[in-house]
Amino acid sequence: MRPLDGITVVTLEHAIAAPFCTRQLADLGARVIKVERPGVGDFARAYDTRVHGLASHFVWTNRSKESLTLDVKHAEADRILHKLLANADVLVQNLAPGAAERLGLSYEDLQEKYPRLIVCDISGYGNDGPYRDKKAYDLLIQSEAGFLSVTGTSDEPAKAGCSIADIAAGMYAYTNILAALLQRGKTGRGSHIDVSMLEGMAEWMSYPLYYAFDGAPPPPRAGAAHATIYPYGPFPTGDGKTVMLGLQNEREWRVFCEKVLQQPALATDSRFFNNSARSAARAELRAIIVEAFSKLTAEQVIERLDVAQIANAHMNDMHDLWQHPQLKARQRWVEVDTPAGKIPALLPPGVPDAYEPRMDPVPALGQHTDAILAELGYDVTAVAVLRDEKAI
Repeated sequence: MRPLDGITVVTLEHAIAAPFCTRQLADLGARVIKVERPGVGDFARAYDTRVHGLASHFVWTNRSKESLTLDVKHAEADRILHKLLANADVLVQNLAPGAAERLGLSYEDLQEKYPRLIVCDISGYGNDGPYRDKKAYDLLIQSEAGFLSVTGTSDEPAKAGCSIADIAAGMYAYTNILAALLQRGKTGRGSHIDVSMLEGMAEWMSYPLYYAFDGAPPPPRAGAAHATIYPYGPFPTGDGKTVMLGLQNEREWRVFCEKVLQQPALATDSRFFNNSARSAARAELRAIIVEAFSKLTAEQVIERLDVAQIANAHMNDMHDLWQHPQLKARQRWVEVDTPAGKIPALLPPGVPDAYEPRMDPVPALGQHTDAILAELGYDVTAVAVLRDEKAI
């Protein structure tokens, strides 16, 4: 038994935030019925062709789901959707602002007919307010939330290399749905969840927000270094590689000087006597560290850091991550099926001992349409008519 076995989720979703949310519900055993546009489907299917011709974003966020193609503007679509919702526990949607209301799928439209239904709306800015109708893409939300103001170099801002605004919204939708299912177990009633990408990112920006409290200067952009702690960040080594390291306190600074740099006198140097001084004199200190590391390979530096118990990391790229020894040792890779054959996939984070996460195939567009419609009472002839009318 998985935690969400027996739970049915209907989702009108595209891109990343909602699909990432619902894939995690599927990981826990939920049946997720993904409603897609006939012919093209979720537009994330066409983002790229990196995975045996399939899109990297899509295979990541859509395993273990059933794909039902449906033109939601067709005359029969409303009947089909309501047949689905009659047996659903959760409706998730991240359609364009106002689209769910126009389809009669808002919580207000549904709550009386389906009192146990949990409705989760995911959007860029939320269901009301002056930004309600603005288009919202990941980069734009990173910018609105101030993320770009603290990320990048002193000369130029940089976006995150993955879709963190979408991921933040997807995670908050996922956790709020789990909480709503628990709440329904107590009250017997469903509820409405309104998750915005901006609010998810604003929560994640709380440290720089409070750092700039009451008009104080915000953290400066510091590249891969830490804006306020030093040494903390990337340092080159003698073999042309880079090592990431971080110090958190004065005890670690003393050990770093003694065992890593092998220059114990630096520990009491007045230029570097505490973190504020080191941060102010980071150019001088960086030159000392780079000179010491220039005589060592990256692995030798990491060996010294490990002996000194100073936090450190390799500067890995994606090829290194595919081969990461820790992921291999903990058996975090399995295979899942796709329309293009088997591919490796990471198990969901967390190692539960009570159940195995669901790792079913990534669906082809419309793969489950006939079977789902048959469940809803449509016979072969009726399904053929819908297909001829391009409703499915």
